[in-house]
Parts: sequence; C-alpha cells; structure tokens
Amino acid sequence: MFEPARLERFLRQHLPSLQGAMRLERIGGGQSNPTFFVRFDNRELVLRKQPEGTLLQGAHAVDREARVMRALATSELPVPKVVLFHAGAEVVGTPFYLMERVPGRIFPDTALPGLAPAERREIYLAMDETMARLHRVDWAGAGLSDYGRQGSYFSRQIARWSRQWEASRTRDDAAIERLREWLPQHLPDERETTLCHGDFRLGNLMFHPSEPRVVAVLDWELSTLGHPLADLAFNCMAWRTLPSEYGGLRGLDLAALGLPTEDEYLRHYYRASGRRDGLTAFHFAFALFRMAVIFEGIAARAAAGNASSDDAAEVGPLSAAFARRAIEFVDGHARVTPFEELMS
Repeated sequence: MFEPARLERFLRQHLPSLQGAMRLERIGGGQSNPTFFVRFDNRELVLRKQPEGTLLQGAHAVDREARVMRALATSELPVPKVVLFHAGAEVVGTPFYLMERVPGRIFPDTALPGLAPAERREIYLAMDETMARLHRVDWAGAGLSDYGRQGSYFSRQIARWSRQWEASRTRDDAAIERLREWLPQHLPDERETTLCHGDFRLGNLMFHPSEPRVVAVLDWELSTLGHPLADLAFNCMAWRTLPSEYGGLRGLDLAALGLPTEDEYLRHYYRASGRRDGLTAFHFAFALFRMAVIFEGIAARAAAGNASSDDAAEVGPLSAAFARRAIEFVDGHARVTPFEELMS
C-alpha cells in the first residue's frame, strides 16, 4: 500500500481547489488495476493505478485507459472525465490516473438480484445498445488512428494470448493447447476495424441511479482497435457459462428473471449496430480461450503475491473451466444461431 499523505500532497499541488481532508477507500472487485475512491469535501474522484510487482509486457496499461477516455470525452459514448495522468512511480508506487466519480449503480451479479424483471430486461438492452454505440465511434476522428493496428485482429490476438499463456502458465492444459492450434486454422474475415473495449460486460458499466440507462463505460485497460464481434462474443459468454464460472447465466430461468435469451440479445445488437453478419463458433471459442488465459494470469499473480483482488486465488482456477467451455464450440457441442436465421 502506498503512503496516502504523499498522494494528498501531490493532489493539492495539482488541484489547488480541493477542500477538506482527503479520504481514501480501496474499491473491492476487479482483478487487474487497483482502484480507489479519493474524497474531499468538495470533490469525489477515482484513482486507478498499476499493481505492484513485475508485470507482463503490455498489461495493466493505465496510460491507455486515460488516453481513450479523454479521446471519447466528446463522443456519444458515456465515459468518466479524466482529471490527470501521472506516469511516474514516486507518488503511489506506479503510474496512475484520476477521473471524476460518476454517481450511479454497478451490478456485479449478471442475474441482477433485487430488481424487477422488467428493469432487468431494460438494463440488458441498454448494455446491448451501448456496445453498438461503442462500435459506431469514429475512432479516427477521435484521434485514435494509432491506438492499434487495423485488420488481422484475431490473428494478432491469438498470438498475443498464446504468448501470455506461456508467460503466466502455472500448469499444463490440453484444452488450451488444442485451442492454440484450432483457432488459427478457423479464422473468419478480419478486415473490419472498430474501437473495441476488450472487457465489455455488465460489471464494467455504470447505470443511472434510478433509470436503466448507462451513464459511464469503465475499465478500458484492454481497449484497442479491433473487431466488434470480439467484444460481442466476450459480452455473450455469460449465457454460455455457469453462475459458478465467474457469474454466468447458464442454467438460470431467464424468462422468470426477465432477462433476454442470447438470441434475443444478439438480434437486438445486430439491429442496433446495423450488422450484416454475426457470431460463429470461432468467436465464442476465441473469447473463452482469451478469458482462460486471463484467469491463468490472475492465478500467477496470486501465486506471486501481487494480485489486485482478495479472491484472486479462487478466480484463477477458472482458467481450466473456460478452456473446457471453448472446446464445446470446437467439438460442435455448443450451437450458435446463424445470423441469417436470427434476422429472418
């Protein structure tokens, strides 16, 4: 833990209008960049920093988070206002940035307990529409032309996450090895390029305090220029995984909960985004493979003692479960409704 007094001195130097004593509170949840509420009498801020210790190359990119949110400040996509970014380690031990705190609700449980069925449905559709809005952003006009490479997104991502697997693996996994071989052999068309969030899920959205409306898209660490169907498949993994597998929806009574089915959700996104093609088994297998590697990284950080969340040691073993889910698509045991069938 860093020294709060050092942070307070830094903030008062750069934000001289702050009033009252600083109150610092670690925000629970999340497995990557440590996050804190920073409160003063007249201002509420959120601090995001890199974790301590040795980091994988390209991971925990708080500089990219700050940059993309600044670039999107005037877009139709709701993002928090970035106050400052500091690249040095002398204040809190790592680079960090500050953003304005957005009032609202975050829903860590995909089943949305405590809400009425009708509101649950509207929240899911709002998430769906926000994702479509993200994929319509004029990233070149926002100054993000160099935020990633155009085209060949899946090829590059498979190579990247394969390297991450080798760098962080704590065990052997035949399913992962099979995916590393299968995915490059089943690549779809990769020419389309949009801004992608990389971690677009319910828990990374801030909703209005009383309305089913997204008021902020959070946690941009994995964002880049990429393929929109990668975001969509990641977002839809909840329908393919169990509640015990990082809070999935599989096996729940969706109708009783008021939640849309996967097909309803996909149809809504396709219409909102104006797409002419949709998800395939490849997209789901890739999304699940990627998450399996991410969970393995969490397990590695837990073993090294520098994980960002107290439950990292419990989350890490999900790597094997997500790899098995990906193999369901490889073997044809999991079906994806074709775009043409959904939209007919």
